Amino acid sequence: MTDTYQKISIYAFLITIVGIVMSYFVGANKECIKHPVKTFFHILALVFMYQKLSFAGAIRKLVYLLAIFSFIVLGITGFYPTLAKGEHISGYLIMIHATFAPILAICIAALAVMWAGKCVFNTKDWPWLQRIIEKVTLVEIKENVSDKKSSVLQKISFWFIIFLSLPLIMSIILSMLPYFGTHWQEVFICLHRYTALAFAVVVLIHTHLIVMAQMKQ
Repeated sequence: MTDTYQKISIYAFLITIVGIVMSYFVGANKECIKHPVKTFFHILALVFMYQKLSFAGAIRKLVYLLAIFSFIVLGITGFYPTLAKGEHISGYLIMIHATFAPILAICIAALAVMWAGKCVFNTKDWPWLQRIIEKVTLVEIKENVSDKKSSVLQKISFWFIIFLSLPLIMSIILSMLPYFGTHWQEVFICLHRYTALAFAVVVLIHTHLIVMAQMKQ
């Protein structure tokens, strides 16, 4: 099981990273490609520079940064033993992992509430579906769409993160309960590993989409 999961994880991360790099060279402007170091520091400035935000905006940014930091810690502690050693997480790594896991869970719940309105799908995201519905129902759909909404790919990846977080959290909680036998504990742990892999890939894609959107502004 470990060898199979190790191979799948390596391939998944390699494909994701290659896809992100290719997307960067295709979607980024020529100035960003010619000056990658300048672009890198520009991205850092977008995250850490002083900004005039409302109280809600400041809280949203704080929660997002805490979520990213927790995700990085959980990613390192969770995937390093598998990718580098082909072993399960244990020792101090599992202690650190268990410490930051509830922090990330709380941040995801908070971000789901704060970003849900921004990531609601509308007719602008699916114009082909709108045309089909209008032809079938003979009704003209009119909807005021804000230009500040996220792109459809950002919305899809955001909701995937929210949905994947449910089995990711519940699987590890259920595996620790005494009501299930050894077989079901192994099933829950296996579900947690593969869900964590899918979750990590989607988070990387979502972060890439946000960075690309910020670079184009």
